[in-house]
Amino acid sequence: MPERYDVITMGRIGVDLYPLQTGLPLARVETFGKFLGGSPSNVAVAAARLGRRTAVVTRTGRDAFGEYLHHQLREFGVDDRWVTPVDAYPTPVTFCEIFPPDDFPLYFYRQPKAPDLEIHTSELDLEAVRSARVFWMTGTGLCAEPSRTATLAALRARARSGITVFDLDWRPMFWNTPADTTENAPEDASGNTATARYRDALALATVAVGNLDECEIATGEREPHAAARALIGAGVELAVVKQGPKGVLAVHRDGAVAEVPPLPVDVVNGLGAGDAFGGALCHGLLAGWETGRIMRYANAAGAIVASRLACSSAMPFPYEVEAALAEGAVTPRPTGATP
Repeated sequence: MPERYDVITMGRIGVDLYPLQTGLPLARVETFGKFLGGSPSNVAVAAARLGRRTAVVTRTGRDAFGEYLHHQLREFGVDDRWVTPVDAYPTPVTFCEIFPPDDFPLYFYRQPKAPDLEIHTSELDLEAVRSARVFWMTGTGLCAEPSRTATLAALRARARSGITVFDLDWRPMFWNTPADTTENAPEDASGNTATARYRDALALATVAVGNLDECEIATGEREPHAAARALIGAGVELAVVKQGPKGVLAVHRDGAVAEVPPLPVDVVNGLGAGDAFGGALCHGLLAGWETGRIMRYANAAGAIVASRLACSSAMPFPYEVEAALAEGAVTPRPTGATP
């Protein structure tokens, strides 16, 4: 039997085009860098950087950008066997503006439809999904068919075995009718609210990860401890609530609670920090660490990426995370530089 994967992620992929000039609106930017993007794809990269065997289930256009993403995944050590082309739609691109320390507007070009929303249940290797030590899916995968049905099929195949992570990943612009509250939540094309879809997935996951906005969509709760309790009430064993400058709260069904402040960092681009956090979270869960240690490690990984321009290529190696933890802050260094 083939060796099983440590981490399989499923969902969004695309090309990130990031300004190489900070503090400027897109209209004035002249030079851009091209990077692999998409949250679950970046999580797979982050976990691979930490030594885990990873793969991603997603789709690209049958175009030059799709070829580029295959090349990048392989270069980062992520298995791309389940990254397949879609003839009808181009590979998405995403632009951002960079205004440190906390303003990073995103501009998604995923029209008329992103290929990663064309994942079909019949194409899934459910045995590989079932056997992976960690399976990671996102809220974006629930916003449209056939991706939604495929994502839920993958969750059901897991049958809550191993570690099944639901990254709440709230992107209102991907849903049919964007709105801000669960009382008037966005609907998909069949009229079901995002909150209802999130509830379906929470019942099949063992870990939920999200910021306060995402927790509110999923549970109706915004206060961190109440949101964590609501996520556990919806079915998960571990609720991880990201609070931005206040750090992260993790609550386990067994009663364990960890509140960890952020690691001091001079932010360059905060967009990839959550994906680095996710890859490190997978790493720590697989290692069997106690919750507080996992959160400290994941916070450090996220802070390192926030100190760099890119996302995928900025994901830290273990020695970089350990150095940041030992120093108690992130010291700017080139990616991969020896501490």
